[in-house]
This record gives sequence, C-alpha cells and structure tokens, in this order.
Amino acid sequence: MPHDIRPGRQLSTNTGKLQEWEALNSEIMSLYEQGRFDRALTMAAKALRLAEQDGAPDAFSVATSLDNLALLYEAQGQYAQARPLFERSLAIREKALGPDHPDVATSLNDLAVLHYTQGQFGQVGPLYKRSLAIRENALAPDHPNVAESLNNLAMLYKTQGQYARAEPLLERSLAIREKNLGPDHPDVATSLNNLAGLYKSQGRYAQAEPLYERALAIREKALGPDHPDVAQSLNNLAWLHKSQGRYAHAEPLYKRSLAIWEKTLGPDHPEVARSLNNVAMLYNTQGRYGQAEPLLERSLAIWQKTLGPDHPDVAISLNNLAMLYASQGRYEQAEPLFKRSLAIWEKALGPDHPDLAESIDNLTQLYAKTGRQKRARELRERAAAIRATRR
Repeated sequence: MPHDIRPGRQLSTNTGKLQEWEALNSEIMSLYEQGRFDRALTMAAKALRLAEQDGAPDAFSVATSLDNLALLYEAQGQYAQARPLFERSLAIREKALGPDHPDVATSLNDLAVLHYTQGQFGQVGPLYKRSLAIRENALAPDHPNVAESLNNLAMLYKTQGQYARAEPLLERSLAIREKNLGPDHPDVATSLNNLAGLYKSQGRYAQAEPLYERALAIREKALGPDHPDVAQSLNNLAWLHKSQGRYAHAEPLYKRSLAIWEKTLGPDHPEVARSLNNVAMLYNTQGRYGQAEPLLERSLAIWQKTLGPDHPDVAISLNNLAMLYASQGRYEQAEPLFKRSLAIWEKALGPDHPDLAESIDNLTQLYAKTGRQKRARELRERAAAIRATRR
C-alpha cells in the first residue's frame, strides 16, 4: 500500500521562501519516484525546517512537510521515526480543518498504513474506515483518494482472510483508477498487483498471472527497471511461478528483485528480508538446503531487528526456517520455531485465520514424524475446523 510524496501548499506571503520550499518539494518528489530515498530524506528534513521557520507551526506547509518526511522514513523501514511525524500532522490538520476534511482523511490513512506495515492490525481498521467515510462524503465517488481508501481497506480484509469482502473493494478501486488515471498509471499497477495477490491467496493462479504481468510492465515503463515497485512486481510474479513448479522462471525474477531492493533500500530493510526469504524457500523446495539456510537466518535477523519479535513477518521467517530444519530431520531445532511462529500468528490474527491452518499443518507433520500421534490428530482437527469456517 504505497503512498505518494505530496506537492507543496501555500507556505506564506514570503515569495522567496515559498519558492524555495516548493522547489524542495519538487526535488523530493523526483527523488522519491527514482527510489533515491536517502537523498530525498535529507531534502525533506530541510523542507520541514524551512516550513517551521516561517513562524506558523500549525501551517499546512508544516503538515505536508511532516508527511513527506514520515513517508520517506517509512519507505526505508524506519517506522519509529515515522509515527510521531504522522501523528503531529494529523493533529495539525484536525485542529486547523476540523475532523471531516479530506486532508484529515489523508493523515488517518497514512497512520493506518504505518500500523498495517508493523502488523498492528487491530489499530488499522478504525482508521481506514474513518478515512474512507470522510472521503466518500467529501469527494466524488470516483475520486482517486476514494480509490486509495478502498484499496487499503481491502488489503486489510485480505490480511484477515476476509476475501469476499476484499474483492469488490479492489475491483472498484481498480475501475476508479483506470477511469481517472488511464490504463498505464503506477496507481493502476498497484491495484492490479493487489487484486492479483487476492487471487493468489485463493489459489486462482490463472487469474492472477496476467494481472501481475501487466502491473510489472506498467511499473517498468513508468518508473524504470530499478525502482522498488518493480522489485515488488518481480517478486510477486516469481512467487506465482514457484507455486506452479516453474522454478527456472522464478529464480531469476527473485534474484533481480533482491538486487533492486538491496541497491535502493539498503541491506537491512524489511523488503530485503522478504526477498531473501523467498529466494531461500525456492532453494528449500529444490532441496538446496545449504544455500537456503543462511538466507533464512539473515532474513529472520533483519525482520526481528526492524519489526520486533512479534510481527507476522517474523512468524513467516520462523516457520520457514523450521520447515528447512524439518526437511533435514532436525526436528528438535524445528519444533520451538514452529510453536513460536504459531503463537505470533494467533496473537496478530486471531485463532481462526486461514493462515493459521497452514502453520498448524506444519506442526502437525512434525508431531506425526516424531511419533506423537495423539497431538498430531488434535492439531489436524483444529486445522480442518478453521478451513471449514472459510468455505
């Protein structure tokens, strides 16, 4: 759920300062679109200082500058630095504009995306829903900002396993964006990517693949071959190939995705961890355990450092490292990782989420292979019950 760096608003009647601030914002937007986040961050901090020096700390320019600085921190995985900036921007806008202004909706959306990225799903829903309600009330029903809110709420529903609620929102978001922005806009690629991801989660691979391919083509043309959004598309298309046993197609896409993320975001970003994890699981599927293990260990270390020990992505990493151990008969090493992964998922998503069934399956197989048939049977029944509720 990417955001966009925002253009400037009126700063003051000081024409020189206004022009300098607007020039900074133009440079920040250009750098962001190129994926040059370090340089953009320096310029965003400078723009915020300039806005605050104007002598009106509740000015719209300050809120915009706070947003842009926060978005850049978030893009680099520096979530602790981003949150207070988003919260301050929201407070400025609510005070200056009232609770139902579209700019307040933007701040609510930004804060929700940050919580979502950190796996704090319980805080996300109310913010997304309030943002959508403001936008639908204040803007036209086919406004691009309405499309953004529909997309983001749908992605929360997808994460929660509520696929039937997510699909119509994603379809409506895509239709709005294609109508307003044209078929080749990066925001259209985002909608295509997310709808494909929903299909992928349901095993509807034939419907997902052309959407992923179209999203990749749009992003490469609009953003260039080395942009982080291109890396995301490459990663998703590779996952789809891997899921269908097309390993020779998947590997070069995964490796190109990893190279882009390491180049643009640095070696310790959460997206680098995701890419390392995915390459490792491809190797694991092929029995290339010696190549997979160091990648999974590095992925886990990055996610724990950047997201904290209880984030769902940490659960994914623990589960996958445990699967690697189990594949080699290293059950004593695998079991505590499977259990910790399952506990994180239960805490983050609740006891009946569909992703839990797969995690339970993995622990079930371990118990079965180590002679604990009663415990395996209990877990097998629990996984079946979860799946039954989603039919």
